[in-house]
Amino acid sequence: MDFKKILAGLLAACLTLGGTTVVRADEGMWLPLLLKQLNMDEMQRLGVKLTAEEIYAVNHSSLKDAIVQFGEGCTGEIVSANGLLFTNHHCGYGQIQAHSSVEHDYLSEGFWAQSLEDELPNPGLTVKFLVRMEDVTEEVNAGLRTDMGERERYDSVVAACARIKARAEEGTHYTAMVKSYFAGNEFYLLVYEIFKDIRLVGTPPNSIGKFGADADNWMWPRHTGDFSVFRVYCGPDGKPAEYSEENVPYRPKHFLPMGIEGIKDGDFAMTMGYPGSTQRFMTSWGVEQVIDIQAPAIVKVRTEKLGVYDRFMDADPVVRIQYASKYARVANYWKYFIGQGQQLKNNKVADKKREIEKQFAAFAARNPEYASVLADMEAVYAKQNETLKLRLYTVEAILSGPEVIQMATRMRGLARALEQGDAEKTETVKNKLLAALPGFFKDYNAGLDQALTAKMFEVFNQDVELAQQPEAFVKAVAKYKGDYAAMAAAGFAKTMMNDRDRLTAFLKNPDLKKLKQDPFYAWMEVFLDNLSQVDGGIADRKDKAERLFIKGVREMNRGKKYAPDANLTMRVSYGSVRDYNPADAVHYDYVTTIEGIMQKEDPTNPDFQVPARLKELYEAKDYGRYGDSTLVVCFLTTNDITGGNSGSPVINARGELIGLAFDGNWEAMSGDIFYEPQLQRTIVVDIRYVLFIIDKYAGATRLIDELVFGAEPAASAASESESESESEAEAQPAE
Repeated sequence: MDFKKILAGLLAACLTLGGTTVVRADEGMWLPLLLKQLNMDEMQRLGVKLTAEEIYAVNHSSLKDAIVQFGEGCTGEIVSANGLLFTNHHCGYGQIQAHSSVEHDYLSEGFWAQSLEDELPNPGLTVKFLVRMEDVTEEVNAGLRTDMGERERYDSVVAACARIKARAEEGTHYTAMVKSYFAGNEFYLLVYEIFKDIRLVGTPPNSIGKFGADADNWMWPRHTGDFSVFRVYCGPDGKPAEYSEENVPYRPKHFLPMGIEGIKDGDFAMTMGYPGSTQRFMTSWGVEQVIDIQAPAIVKVRTEKLGVYDRFMDADPVVRIQYASKYARVANYWKYFIGQGQQLKNNKVADKKREIEKQFAAFAARNPEYASVLADMEAVYAKQNETLKLRLYTVEAILSGPEVIQMATRMRGLARALEQGDAEKTETVKNKLLAALPGFFKDYNAGLDQALTAKMFEVFNQDVELAQQPEAFVKAVAKYKGDYAAMAAAGFAKTMMNDRDRLTAFLKNPDLKKLKQDPFYAWMEVFLDNLSQVDGGIADRKDKAERLFIKGVREMNRGKKYAPDANLTMRVSYGSVRDYNPADAVHYDYVTTIEGIMQKEDPTNPDFQVPARLKELYEAKDYGRYGDSTLVVCFLTTNDITGGNSGSPVINARGELIGLAFDGNWEAMSGDIFYEPQLQRTIVVDIRYVLFIIDKYAGATRLIDELVFGAEPAASAASESESESESEAEAQPAE
């Protein structure tokens, strides 16, 4: 869907602005494969003591072997020889919530496994280790011609990527994929080892892991202990395996030692992780689109969603636990888009983009290949703006709104299998759906969902241009005379999507006619069909314009180093521990301390309540080896991160873990579109605070005993057999 491409963008790094070359070492999410040729000189100037091979290598252990993609949208790091993993509290929040109940409220109380046997499995949760990456641009491009249309070009790229993927996976248990970089100008193969038995080991309570909650989200100063602890398990042979009591803790090729000497202003800091999406090649027309249409629409719909959640969660502790993770997911990017819209204006990003476009226009006048790019880009955005609100509201309010419609959307694969008369595929799909029902209905409240359905129907009908709404929906609103509650109630009285028993019975003997007669399956099809009619070739035109624009910008500034936009693949960012000045006469220090927690305490506000045990330790100044007269909680760096980097390790010059990245700062919320070197900061929970909570607060000393401190060797026992494993069929050649 073209909506997914709204967040594709403009890399502002190292562009020439107003005749002045702007080069910031701190900007850029760099490919680990290319560090040696692009970045090591600058990293060494900033203080790193590691070599490029110690950061990324294929045939021997390196830092990359300790970094994982956690789930589908976060990062984690291995910190012990027994597969112990640190990530953010908000990254593990869904798993923490899934294990919680009114009787065992791990969200409010925290959880610490007392032994390996007590660690909790998490069906569906995976972690991915990067085995290797390889530039395959030449091979993909070999099948392309300059006279190809976008559809033909796309088909050729897909076919080439499929061949490369199959070749990389053959004879291995690895998973491979080919990803596009620089909007289709470059392609890289990524080979992963995916582990499927990931167990919850420990988590602080919300009063530590979410201290400040939405009020403090994206803000500095911050005092949040945003971490949780998991463990990776594998089969007895050391390879990935589904959950089994026979599985054993994974022995990694590398894990990170703890760096607890402390940090000071100017210290080298590096992150490795899986940033999700930046849009730094976005043009001025894209910036205006975000400010005028995208951000307001998303904020409006999510505000209404959160209002419904609040009402039901405040009234019932069971619903509070059921919807805690769902609420957090909605709220996080609700505030993000508030901040992004504001800071794009405050930082005058559209004007900065126009300066770049002015230079590009002069360059394009001398290079016929790019002569129409800017005009094409402007026309594409103008056309897209005509239906963008419809697209956003369809996705946010309808397809990602009522859970009955989300469940109906899951049934589309079953409908296709039934339409095709494919008995084998039908059986496979229905069994997957049946397996998913317990998890869905465990955290489902029909009363909340019915109220949410009514509210989402209302905001869609009131905010989307009437001529763009589905005809069936407009007629239904008229039939119920604008009574959205009655409209939702009628659907809920007839649907099976809100009833586990009825849905189970249906799936055991599925019938296509009955499925299509379900009111919310029908609504899902109505809204999707309506959306499919408004593309008009916009996606293809935009793809081509963006690809050529990025290609031209790089040619226009030959000799400059560019990092591609984030795309959920491993990146390295490097910078320094640093304070900043957010506004005139305002200065922010680069650290916060436990004193700030006590200053923010508000017993009447659940977001700012401080646990009694933490206050006891504070009053006694009992910080152990993690502090002296005070205890650092969080700190700032100039590293370049975005969503997906949550949980990324912040690593010092010697390769030691000094913190976990968990947020960006409010004043630079426009940074995914234009990097602001004076303002942009990464917010990090200090590893000393993490270890203090594990050790002194929770008493989970068995976990502390697993860790390595200081510059002690961080290679696991697995490394002892590394030379032997390299001779196996799955070992890859050195680069």
